[in-house]
Amino acid sequence: MSRSVHPARRRLPAVVVAVTALLMLFLVPPGVAEARPNLPPGEPGCDPIDAAACLLPFPNDWFTKADRRTDTGRRVAFTSAMLPHGAAPESWNRNDGFSPGSMVITRVPGLDLAASGAAPVTDIGRSLSRSAPIVVLDAETGERVPYWAELDANATDPARRALLVHPARSLVPGHRYLVGLRNLRGADHRVLAAPEAFAKIAGRRLSRHDPLAARQTQLRPVLDRLDRAGVDRRDLYLAWDFTVASERNLTGGMLRMRDEAFGQLGDAAPRFTVTGVKNTTPAQDPRIAREVTGTVTVPSYLDQPGGPTGSTLNLGRDGLPRQLPGNTQTAQFRCEIPHAAFEKPSQASLYGHGLLGSNNEVGSGNVKAMANEHDLTFCATKWIGMADEDLPTVARALADIGTFGAVPDRTQQGFLNALFLGRDMIHARGFSADPAFRTDSGRPLIDIAKGLVYDGNSQGGILGGSLLAVSQDAERGVLGVTGMNYSLLLNRSSDFGPYGQILDAAHPDKLDQQVVLSLFQMLRDRGETNGYASGLDRTPLPRTPRHRVLMQVAFGDHQVTNLAAEIEARTIGARVHEPAIAAGRNPDRDPYWGIGALPRGPYRGSALVVWDSGTPAPPLTNTPPIGPEYGRDPHSDPRNSPVARLQKAEFLATGRVIDVCGGAPCTAPAG
Repeated sequence: MSRSVHPARRRLPAVVVAVTALLMLFLVPPGVAEARPNLPPGEPGCDPIDAAACLLPFPNDWFTKADRRTDTGRRVAFTSAMLPHGAAPESWNRNDGFSPGSMVITRVPGLDLAASGAAPVTDIGRSLSRSAPIVVLDAETGERVPYWAELDANATDPARRALLVHPARSLVPGHRYLVGLRNLRGADHRVLAAPEAFAKIAGRRLSRHDPLAARQTQLRPVLDRLDRAGVDRRDLYLAWDFTVASERNLTGGMLRMRDEAFGQLGDAAPRFTVTGVKNTTPAQDPRIAREVTGTVTVPSYLDQPGGPTGSTLNLGRDGLPRQLPGNTQTAQFRCEIPHAAFEKPSQASLYGHGLLGSNNEVGSGNVKAMANEHDLTFCATKWIGMADEDLPTVARALADIGTFGAVPDRTQQGFLNALFLGRDMIHARGFSADPAFRTDSGRPLIDIAKGLVYDGNSQGGILGGSLLAVSQDAERGVLGVTGMNYSLLLNRSSDFGPYGQILDAAHPDKLDQQVVLSLFQMLRDRGETNGYASGLDRTPLPRTPRHRVLMQVAFGDHQVTNLAAEIEARTIGARVHEPAIAAGRNPDRDPYWGIGALPRGPYRGSALVVWDSGTPAPPLTNTPPIGPEYGRDPHSDPRNSPVARLQKAEFLATGRVIDVCGGAPCTAPAG
């Protein structure tokens, strides 16, 4: 989510507005503003314990079925009647559970979280207290899950306001979780009565003829397990369970594509074509000596020849991607070779561009500066699925969730495109064998012995974690102004405004919107770090080396909430530079709770470094930091700081995280 300094990216907001207007006119059908999911609550198939909407509470194993063929033993079992506007359920029903970043969603009329003593975003540690009114329990380990709870601040109708419970670190793929809400109170501090249906289910055994008998049978083990964990069923307002999708279910399709495509390649370099070489003198550009453009040929796993916008993965009977015979894709690339490389061969680095941008962002000023200051050759290709050409597809999906699968499907193909580009950068018969990547005397401009690294910002940080998790060539990378989990990010991002208008038109009910965002995330996981974090750093994915990342974030970022980076850091075991920020700047009771401090001296591991430009802290609600009280957006400040770039360069070159801030909080000049 980046508004880079590149001219093409500065024009993007106007493009977004224009596309938004067109989509609202032509893609959102008449009357859709009054539409609700086809199946109203209380009908067969809906969960009777939450009468607010058919799919509540969410996520929920009531909407799964037993399946011995999956790693979890469950499979999602939505019907089109349950989904908004009757969307086809097949994409979701390939999941053997819900997102590891799932926010828990339900509705509790009259709830006052402060009166209930629920953990707010500023005090995550409170969620683990013995008397916490909300308990999320890992059924496999018996451990409590840290979280924060909030009421949806976007809802204007109190009767349709969602309770949102956000895990403070990703849930473990393949594990089952139990949720217990107890002793919830209203503003008058009185305990709220449980919904009638749940009260009956939690009470005496019902007759097998009772409409609630089947739900009682399914929930009895949940209530018993919560009882053993100290959550008395007599105190419960609501309880249920859900299963998180397995790691293989989340990542297996991408790994199949990678292994099959590189298996076809063997020891050869990917086929590429140089289409343009532009040389510049130091007087013309003091940083970049040569710009090279071209294309790389990549096996395409999309269902249309060449994989145009809107195409989806071609799936075999096993549900995994299959390449149609002879189907390939031409991935554009652009490389920036610094003047420094003509003195000493440079290190190869992939670059990841920002929100709905293009490979041309590699020509941004901060990237050029990084290249020449630290002798790096940066090459970029488009994140197809989330590139400029995908804007209509992304916008259409907000109006018609049944089309959303094209976004993560194309993003996975985009990962493969980047992996092939990276292989060309470090292969002896790849770029270094072409005159475009050599001096006039024939010396290579890239030192392939140094290997491949990655650097990306904003969306390039959000997707870059996924790319690194599956890369067999790049073992470390920098994730700039990063995070994960779009279902958390979107409501808190200043970028989301125009897209939110489409979502409002198609799904005007704010309670429904939160479910829609979670439905998106179940598919989105295959195309962003939220689905791959379990294989990033601590435990690598199959046939993949261990990876380490340096996460640089901008305090008070308007576009990518710092909360998303903190969740990622806890999930992958990253350490935080301390003091992370000056005293009094962070409103949290225990800033960076649950994230260990970096040890003194250089550290070889994943790290989180907070860069502060003086921007005020963001809202404590799930709303974007828009308005004068939130100051200027510091989103681009870390990458524009020479000191931050020095820290990045050391990490990329050696894998060491060094303190470039003299034992003090890191500060970046305001843009």
